Amino acid sequence: MTRTTLSISSKNYSSWSLRGWLLAKFAKLDFDEMLVSPDDAEARQELLLLSPSILVPCLTHNGIKVWDTLAIAEYLNEVKPKAGLLPDTLAMRAHCRAICGEMHSGFANLRSALPMNLKGHYPGYKVWVRAQADIERILAIWHECLTTYGGPYLFGKRGMADAMYAPVVTRFMTYDVALDGVCTAYAARIMAMSEMQEWLAAASREHTDIDELEMEF
Repeated sequence: MTRTTLSISSKNYSSWSLRGWLLAKFAKLDFDEMLVSPDDAEARQELLLLSPSILVPCLTHNGIKVWDTLAIAEYLNEVKPKAGLLPDTLAMRAHCRAICGEMHSGFANLRSALPMNLKGHYPGYKVWVRAQADIERILAIWHECLTTYGGPYLFGKRGMADAMYAPVVTRFMTYDVALDGVCTAYAARIMAMSEMQEWLAAASREHTDIDELEMEF
């Protein structure tokens, strides 16, 4: 049988790669990583938000190729239903899909102003008003979910929504975004996951820097 593979880009910079990788890990899928170099022209365009499509991550499983993170999440939910990527009830699944879709298609100002950079740390970073509006919306989503479903993850048990918002947590850490107690606790919980620790350790070993994604003061 053909091995299952997940194509990903830079672990330091690629938020979409992290989302897809976490989804596969949460689903307990046995897969090989296929790393696309950040020097690859198409991968670099995606990292710099210049590409009209996002083709990394790409999952190949049982001869089926799936790209786009939301498509990967829905596919994994079908082939690994016991993994609990989506919550139990119809209403919760609808809510989960809505906030995941919002992350998938929105928050452009946050993405451009606060690019993911796991090795970076920029205390005192000035967040401009448009990106701040995205931050406030994300924090409102977290509050609503954690209050409604009781935590410790967005829909009680960790799943699709936590994978989708995990890269935002790293952005908040990188740029010292101020969080209240509820969101600070949630962010710490995400960063403490063994899967996140594995990803962070691998990112720290990367030697390729992308100047356009390194902030200067």
